[in-house]
Amino acid sequence: MIGYVTVGTNDLPRAAAFYDAVAAEMGVGRMMELETGIAWGVPEGGAGIAAMAPFDGNPATVGNGVMVAIEAKDKEQVGRLHAIALAHGGTCEGPPGLRSGGFYAAYFRDPDGNKLNAFVMG
Repeated sequence: MIGYVTVGTNDLPRAAAFYDAVAAEMGVGRMMELETGIAWGVPEGGAGIAAMAPFDGNPATVGNGVMVAIEAKDKEQVGRLHAIALAHGGTCEGPPGLRSGGFYAAYFRDPDGNKLNAFVMG
């Protein structure tokens, strides 16, 4: 149902380095590059993610309660994604671990403060 998710950025080169590293771990690359943003994923594949400067020209801000969830293939990849995020300017919002109901996840923010998680079910 979801085609792609866009997060705002005030520093596209910094966001590009962060999402290039996350996308590489997921086995995808850039699928669209514009002067104001970059999108990662596979055309006609699953949902992708884009980092864009806001269209209205105002500074990008973080949406309170908004989070992008990245489905990992296993618990080890959840841990790698969390480590990659922190190594590329992200901050920890919750280390990798088992949550309720067999939900295993790690939470982090990108350098612009957008909240993401990596997860695996079961």
